[in-house]
Amino acid sequence: MWLRHHRVTWFWLTALIGLASPWVAQTFNRPTQTDCIVSSIHDGDTLRARCGGTPIKVRFYCIDTPEMAQRPWGRESRDYLRKITPARVKIVKHATDRYGRVVGEVFAADRSLNMAMVEAGMAAVYRRYCPSHAYAQAEEKARAARLGIWSRPGLQQRPWDYRAQRRRQ
Repeated sequence: MWLRHHRVTWFWLTALIGLASPWVAQTFNRPTQTDCIVSSIHDGDTLRARCGGTPIKVRFYCIDTPEMAQRPWGRESRDYLRKITPARVKIVKHATDRYGRVVGEVFAADRSLNMAMVEAGMAAVYRRYCPSHAYAQAEEKARAARLGIWSRPGLQQRPWDYRAQRRRQ
């Protein structure tokens, strides 16, 4: 009896919850930002840091750089990242990958080091995992200017192809 008289109330309550749930989910799933001290830089898209006393390994969001075995590109990419990375950074966590690494965007002041790597031609955009058009535009500019890995043709331009080729061998 009570339910029959309050059908309209239940309808609107259900509609309100349905409309609000994406906003609530987005609010609670926002990437978290953490102040960290850089411990080491392994390659052009991976670093180790201490955040609040906790050691973490960070895989850079949206980018892929040549493997260290891809000479000279792997070392050049790593060395460039070492050059532009200060001792203290902010890390915005987007996800955790299958290896347990934080997938994040690394900031020095208000500058994204992920984007800086792409703009300098030291990284390719990993389009499979990157929905951002800004990264694609930055890569196109670096390609047009023939910067870094775009200065001459080769597998260094698509590190994922290099890794696939090595697995087949």
